[in-house]
Amino acid sequence: MRDLIPYLKLYKKHWFGLSLGMLLAFLTLFASIGLLTLSGWFLSAAAIAGLTIARETFNYMLPGAFVRGFAMGRTAGRWGERVVSHNATFKLLTDLRIFFFSKLAPLIPGRVSNLRDADLLNRLVADIGAMDHVYLRLISPMIVGTLGILGLTALLCWFDQDLGLTLGAILLVLLISWPVLFYKLGKRNGGELTQNKADLRIATLDWLQGYSELTLFGAEERYRNAISSAQERLLKNQMFNAHFAGLAQALLLLANGWTLVLMLWLAADGVGSNMPDPMIALVIFATMASVEMLMPIAGAFQHLGQTLTSARRLNEIILSEPDVTFPQEKAAHNGEFSIEYSNVSFHYPDGDTDVLKKVSLNIPAKHRIAIVGQTGSGKSTLLQLLNRYWNVQQGEIKLAGQPIQAWNESQLRQAISVVSQRVDILNGSLRDNLLMARPDAEDCVLNDTLEKVGLAKLLEDQGLNTWLGDGGRQLSGGEKRRIGIARAMLHNAPVLLLDEPTEGLDKQTEQQIMKLFETHFVDKTVVFITHRLVDLDKMDSICLIEQGEIVEHGSHQELLQEKGRYYELNQTL
Repeated sequence: MRDLIPYLKLYKKHWFGLSLGMLLAFLTLFASIGLLTLSGWFLSAAAIAGLTIARETFNYMLPGAFVRGFAMGRTAGRWGERVVSHNATFKLLTDLRIFFFSKLAPLIPGRVSNLRDADLLNRLVADIGAMDHVYLRLISPMIVGTLGILGLTALLCWFDQDLGLTLGAILLVLLISWPVLFYKLGKRNGGELTQNKADLRIATLDWLQGYSELTLFGAEERYRNAISSAQERLLKNQMFNAHFAGLAQALLLLANGWTLVLMLWLAADGVGSNMPDPMIALVIFATMASVEMLMPIAGAFQHLGQTLTSARRLNEIILSEPDVTFPQEKAAHNGEFSIEYSNVSFHYPDGDTDVLKKVSLNIPAKHRIAIVGQTGSGKSTLLQLLNRYWNVQQGEIKLAGQPIQAWNESQLRQAISVVSQRVDILNGSLRDNLLMARPDAEDCVLNDTLEKVGLAKLLEDQGLNTWLGDGGRQLSGGEKRRIGIARAMLHNAPVLLLDEPTEGLDKQTEQQIMKLFETHFVDKTVVFITHRLVDLDKMDSICLIEQGEIVEHGSHQELLQEKGRYYELNQTL
């Protein structure tokens, strides 16, 4: 149960709505028991009165009014309880998702790099959704059931203490034993159900995202069979839950029936040392009504195993410490956005081999440097470390004369524009995909930026309202890359990091983009990563890196004159 503690703390914010929901549930239960109990006594008393002279003095109006009042109260209470409790629960789930996302975001990409997108989605949707069981199926029924048992016991003790305590003891034993019994029976299946639900989502998303490749390589049927297999396991878990829910309710009805027989036998000689009278019916109908208190509890705790498994999966994210933390205060820097790598060594968390080996590189402010090298040589890692995706294991990185650990996150993001190898297109309009870089930009500025990067054709038809992403206009790899460049232009930060910005572009567009860099990105500190040795003579310096080490560093002409490794690569073009 300790796995639920981080989530129970969030209940404090919604204590009023949750408490009001439980109060309305108790009042509804009180009205239901009162309706059946009073009706049983009223019918019996009226029948007996009709056979005697008491029919002339029997008060039919007052009990009848209470019966109508209980009936209306039960209906209104049930509606009000559903509205209040579900409203509070939905707000609670909203806060849980925000809380979970706030814990998840700092872990990207370090701690969650090995988790699948579908698995994260399942935790954010299904596992958090399972948390509503804690209130709706566990806390609320147990509290309302306990209060109901105490109230019913007190009512019967008013008329006959022995009968009241007997019924109360039986109901209390059922209240305690039933949840424990069915939690034990459903614990394993609940954990399997949660995991199989996640496996089904992962298998389905893999099949959807890779359908084209799977079809081309003849592997589509195998992945489809994996979905069917995961679905069958999930259906078995759900069938098991359904069977045990039915068994729990059947056994509860059986227990209520035997309790009814016992109470009838004990009350047969009269209630409260009186002769047999309609009060016997009151006791019997109260016993029949008591099953309504326990029915929500009958199958509730079989879902506890599922809820605890979901909580553990969420806790793997929530209780994790991020690899990278940012200070709250802004760094005081000199305003000259130089970049300095000092004896930097780094290896990824899941590996032991250094990707960078004692790299030292000084990039002056407003300097344009091209970092070249073969794929896997560590070029992109240099940029990722500057963006603080990870922290270095050895050495130090400075920006504008201050260690990057001293920069808070918003300050660092404002200082750097990045065009990465993978440009993500959001599900939204073309305008939305650009405004993320500059929220206050007007449409004329967005149009002009798109024209500069060669995407004027996207402005045809619906213009900036063109829908991109899933269900929208599909973009080629080159178009996505130019969207990334347009974002960098709009962001207009003093430091520009370009990771293969012309990859996937044709020669004409590549020349257009390179000319754009010369004009728009002047007076900026530019780090240009590429493995294509094109137009590098326009860079202030070139750094050749291989196997995580700097091999050569100098201007284009200097490196050619040295006739070293850079010269050899140029000769192969």
